[in-house]
Amino acid sequence: MSQENQTFSSDFILLGIFGHSPTHTFLFSLVLGIFSVAFVGNMAMVLLICLDARLHTPMYFLLSQLSLMDLMLICTIVPKTAFNYLSGSESISVTGCGAQIFFYVSLIGAECFLLAVMAYDRYVAICHPLRYSGLMSQKICCFMAASSWILGSTDGIIEVAVVLSFSYCAWEIPSFFCDVPALLTLSCTSTLLFERTMFICCVVMLLLPIAVIIASYARVILAIIRMGSAEGRRKAFTTCSSHLMVVGMYFGAGMFIYMRPVSDHSPTQDKMVSAFYTILTPMLNPLIYSLRNKEVTRAFMKVLGKDKYAE
Repeated sequence: MSQENQTFSSDFILLGIFGHSPTHTFLFSLVLGIFSVAFVGNMAMVLLICLDARLHTPMYFLLSQLSLMDLMLICTIVPKTAFNYLSGSESISVTGCGAQIFFYVSLIGAECFLLAVMAYDRYVAICHPLRYSGLMSQKICCFMAASSWILGSTDGIIEVAVVLSFSYCAWEIPSFFCDVPALLTLSCTSTLLFERTMFICCVVMLLLPIAVIIASYARVILAIIRMGSAEGRRKAFTTCSSHLMVVGMYFGAGMFIYMRPVSDHSPTQDKMVSAFYTILTPMLNPLIYSLRNKEVTRAFMKVLGKDKYAE
């Protein structure tokens, strides 16, 4: 009984990802730099889309939601990791651990569904341009975005409730944040049923959106090939290729982490892949979309006051 009570009276220990060697100090500084770029980039995307009336379209509204999710995701993970590294503390309270699990699971799930919605948006815009204003009206667009947030949050609530209900025999989490697969390896009780349930959830939250994305872009690619205008093909390909780059990075890392049995997990591999999709991907998303998008570039120049570039 005392062991079970410890689940709610002891702090977890995050073993982290960096030591204090010169190489690890450099890598930690690099992570802080990536965090800064991701924070500024995603914040800028959200503000630009809100401030520029020309970006008040379904595509950019969905992009602003993606940037907001990335901003929240990186702020859920990196500040605590940095605080622990700089202060020498490795602990995280059960409440703090639960909060991390809720936010990152919710945001990851919400992004999966949102990326599928973004693919559908491109499909409608390119394959059914005359029906676009009806099929992607403001009301429908807001509904699909809100559904992504709600579905992700529902998954987060369920996972944090179940994970924190287990009894733990050890408190040292082999990760730099409260990652669910890493936590399950410390449980005293059998987690097999939860693992199987989590696998089914991953099939729904990863493979179902991937199926929508593949189906949407298969139709989009065929439509692009048939386009008579070279400029139209170039613009459509640029927009879609940016999205596909994000989808490939995001879903590839997600399937590697969450669709394997816990017994097959390697702490070192999991740390590297987790760092990729929780730290690096949020930095790359605004860069991919902004550098390859003239509308975003013009909006940025307009905010800077360089009106001649905004025309």
